[in-house]
Amino acid sequence: MNQLLKKLRKYEIMIRKVANNHLQGDYQSIFKGAGLEFDDLRPYQYGDDVRTIEWKVSAKGHGTFVKTFKEDKDQCVYFLLDVSGSQDIGEVGRKKIDLGKEVAGVLTLAAIFEGSQVALISYSDEKEKIILPGKGPKQGVKIIKGVFNHENKSLKTNLNEMFTFALNLIKKRSIVIIISDFIDEGYERPFKALAERHDLVAIQLTDPRESKLPSLGIIPVYDKEQGNTTWVNTAFGSFSKKISGTFTTERDHLKNICKKNQINYLGIDTRQDIVLPLIELFKTRNKTMKRG
Repeated sequence: MNQLLKKLRKYEIMIRKVANNHLQGDYQSIFKGAGLEFDDLRPYQYGDDVRTIEWKVSAKGHGTFVKTFKEDKDQCVYFLLDVSGSQDIGEVGRKKIDLGKEVAGVLTLAAIFEGSQVALISYSDEKEKIILPGKGPKQGVKIIKGVFNHENKSLKTNLNEMFTFALNLIKKRSIVIIISDFIDEGYERPFKALAERHDLVAIQLTDPRESKLPSLGIIPVYDKEQGNTTWVNTAFGSFSKKISGTFTTERDHLKNICKKNQINYLGIDTRQDIVLPLIELFKTRNKTMKRG
């Protein structure tokens, strides 16, 4: 655990340093923006986020006004970690689940450093691990142990139930970071509802094998979630095209939902190091979260 914490801490410091350099002193951290309480109104200025416009006051005809906010000291960050069987794809030590755990661990340390409360919901098609919000280094270690030492009860996926459970559990506006491959159907409604109530970040984990199967002839494909094996002929070009097309369509579908519902989207491939993608996420959130 000590070695793991050192590794995660090294990543976290690296991300913070690079983000600081890239953003030239304008770095606010990934966790600014959601934990804000309404403070006052002021006239609209060029460059203000249109989402902060107070339309009722502005409609009275005395000018356009925006809401200003003060930081909420008890800001909370929830990690929703998908631990289902479909996450177990990739090379040894670089599977989607390995990346997901690393991302959750690094961002947990970053949130603790910022003074936020941190919580964890690990889910398959049922509740796997729940750690309620808390602050400080001990909470950080508790979350990281909960992520890395967990053994699954189930390997199936149900994102609909995962998001619905989170909706019912998280009452106060929070930052909710979902780490999943999003390989499921029928999750859109509670996903959008989470975006309405909270500041949502969707981190999609992918592996090259999902979009391009090598031509190996007839091979057995084992479905870890269902526990059964299907024989498929990978030599047929039509089969490979179907796999690739389905992957692209599903990813584009998720990106479109995120764009329409003001959800920060980030894709991370198992061939990538997590540092650069997370820096991009910091930069994106800095652009969209400047308020007041």
